[in-house]
Amino acid sequence: MPNERMLRVRVTTRSSKPRVEAAEGGGYNVYVSCVPEKGKANAAVIKALAQHLGVPPSALEVTGGRKSRDKMIRVRT
Repeated sequence: MPNERMLRVRVTTRSSKPRVEAAEGGGYNVYVSCVPEKGKANAAVIKALAQHLGVPPSALEVTGGRKSRDKMIRVRT
């Protein structure tokens, strides 16, 4: 059975440089260059966070805040 954990993520879109930073109090700030339309930003967040965490993108899932800048991401390892 895979291990699961939840991450709090705050997303900033239209960033000049995509990056992931640790946030105060836990969680992450994720900066992506995409615009927040038709799931493009969510896909970019998953890709950036997966690369940062060293897991495949399929191991991550947005479980809360799909249309918000504050999201909950499930990580399966």
